[in-house]
Amino acid sequence: MKYVTKVDGSLQRFDRRKVRRTLRNMGLEDDDADRIAMEIEEAVEDGVKTTTVLRMIRARASAVRPAVAHRINLRRALSLIRPKPDFEEFVRILLREHGYQVEAGCILAGLCGEHEVDAIAQKDGVTTFVEVKHHRSYHRMTGLDEGRIARAIVEDLQEGFVSGRCAVSIDDALIVCNTKLSDHAKRYATCRGIGHIGWDHPEEQNLKMMIQKTQSYPVTIVSGVKPPVVTRLAAAGIFMAKQVAYGDATTISRIAGIPLREVLLIAGRARAILEP
Repeated sequence: MKYVTKVDGSLQRFDRRKVRRTLRNMGLEDDDADRIAMEIEEAVEDGVKTTTVLRMIRARASAVRPAVAHRINLRRALSLIRPKPDFEEFVRILLREHGYQVEAGCILAGLCGEHEVDAIAQKDGVTTFVEVKHHRSYHRMTGLDEGRIARAIVEDLQEGFVSGRCAVSIDDALIVCNTKLSDHAKRYATCRGIGHIGWDHPEEQNLKMMIQKTQSYPVTIVSGVKPPVVTRLAAAGIFMAKQVAYGDATTISRIAGIPLREVLLIAGRARAILEP
């Protein structure tokens, strides 16, 4: 039995299934993913760092599917998005792609105070206020405080609606974050009816799955795209890699103020990532 050393220094059993899943997420077929996962398990030493395993995965996957070289890790790609306003808008677009009617952030009046919300989302007759949390360090946890605050805001907005101060009837809250959630945060949210979409929670609809299902990868997943370019694309309303991949390059170049050759390079890499 072999162990890997995580970023925080703790040890965890080497799990070939996780390696296989990562390879499949990179677009490899089952046979290649199985073979490479077994090869890596045999090759690594006990106590190997997870970062080393990821480098091995990327190198071997690139040999099978060259497009892998054009993409970076999705968790890191999400961490590279500017928190405000870019990640908030990214989340609003993602929710729309999953059937929500979404309005941009606004200030709602509760019974006791005013609350700035990042979005108001409606689906299946339920109106939800959305709180978006972004962390540059994607290894940290989103904890209990966000759920506590959301619970208090829901109560104040509901009482504000009854009193006539709030024009919108809010049913519940949804916290969307780019990191994992602490166990305490999950328990509290479940108990209090606070919705959560985190990196890998809940199992049936987490951030990773929602992005993969609709191929809503951020532009930052394309390797070699510099922050100023990402900022210009965002200012032009372009947040997803597929918008560049399948959009009109000349128009994107003009509205974003980016040289056409650079847009074409990003588009080509984005298509390689998106297409099997």
